[in-house]
Amino acid sequence: MQQTEDQNPGRPETEPYFSKTDWPFYWITQTSNQYNMVMEQRLKAEGLDITYWRVLMSVYEEPALSVSEIARLCIIKLTTATKIVQRMAAQGLVTTAPRQTDGRVTEVTLTSEGHQLRRKARAVADEIFRAVFDDMSREEKMVMNLLLEKVFHKLGDL
Repeated sequence: MQQTEDQNPGRPETEPYFSKTDWPFYWITQTSNQYNMVMEQRLKAEGLDITYWRVLMSVYEEPALSVSEIARLCIIKLTTATKIVQRMAAQGLVTTAPRQTDGRVTEVTLTSEGHQLRRKARAVADEIFRAVFDDMSREEKMVMNLLLEKVFHKLGDL
């Protein structure tokens, strides 16, 4: 039940009324958490987790990514990204090699096995995407993305 200002007798009168459901960050975090839970559950059936999904899709978008670029894009620590890339390499999902322009940087690329697993994971994500967004117009999705991107950049400026 959503409270109104009158229904919260414990609120000090000197404080302005607050409802978490009026707070966009509430919905951003709730939505992100719900998405991650659904993805984890569905990916688990394919023998994957959300971090593998993020790495597979990030490396797919670029010809090659460094481990630090993967960490940044996947929102994970560099040490975690390094361990995941090492596991994925041992499983034959990615290859690693020094970057030609800077030998200190390790570049990661998908193997054919990595692409196969990425396609399976993408099918799971596409199913979830359709279930959630099919009744939204293209314009509604574009507006939502633009607004979220705007919030993201403003937070980065703080």
